[in-house]
Amino acid sequence: MSLLKEFTDKPFKQNHPFVIVLGLCPTLAVSTSIKNGAAMAAAATAVLVGSNFLISLIRKFIPNQIRIACYIVVIAGFVTMVEIIMKAVAPDAINRALGIFIPLIVVNCIILGRAEAFASSHGPLASLLDGFGVGLGYLLSLLLISFIRELLGAGTFWGYRLTPIAVGGTTVVPEYVPAAILGMAPGAFIVLGLLFGLFAWRQNRRREEARLAGVPAVPQVARDFPKPRKPAPEAQAEEHGLQASRGT
Repeated sequence: MSLLKEFTDKPFKQNHPFVIVLGLCPTLAVSTSIKNGAAMAAAATAVLVGSNFLISLIRKFIPNQIRIACYIVVIAGFVTMVEIIMKAVAPDAINRALGIFIPLIVVNCIILGRAEAFASSHGPLASLLDGFGVGLGYLLSLLLISFIRELLGAGTFWGYRLTPIAVGGTTVVPEYVPAAILGMAPGAFIVLGLLFGLFAWRQNRRREEARLAGVPAVPQVARDFPKPRKPAPEAQAEEHGLQASRGT
């Protein structure tokens, strides 16, 4: 059950771009389309799962003084394999769009952070599930940002234009004029900032609802009413009376 919880908590409660705020550089750069976002997330997840698993296997043999360098060497090996596979099977347009960001996975703080914070102190199975969970959260984040930027910034979905929509020669949905700024670098910051604000508002609202749920709005029974405190002179007089009655 604990291993399953490690997997299920990562995509949402420990989402790296939105909750821990890591890995924003490639997130902002490649999220211009859903295809690019999905390809980047798949590459990062493959590296994350492989490096987590291997580091967890050899963690006891790595000297503590050079552990970071060893982690980078392991990650670089998996990045090289992923880059070769993507160049062989992925479309040229995706390879051109991702460009330098695939080799830069070597220094991605999400990958290195999970190696240092989790894989270096947990077993292979737990590290494997951790990699899949974090990778799934990264995929969901990239898909959300890419969906908004592609839909509103280019008027397309998965590369296909959605408007205009005509039925029987009649235009049902007119052609949408996209906001070109969302496809540019400033648009990435705008979308990310709005999503940060939305998630923060939702989290604060849930906390307020939980706080109010723990306090009865209208007291219904005697135990719900706070016990009135007596003034200090009356309390002292009552205490002296009790002591006098006990003495007699």
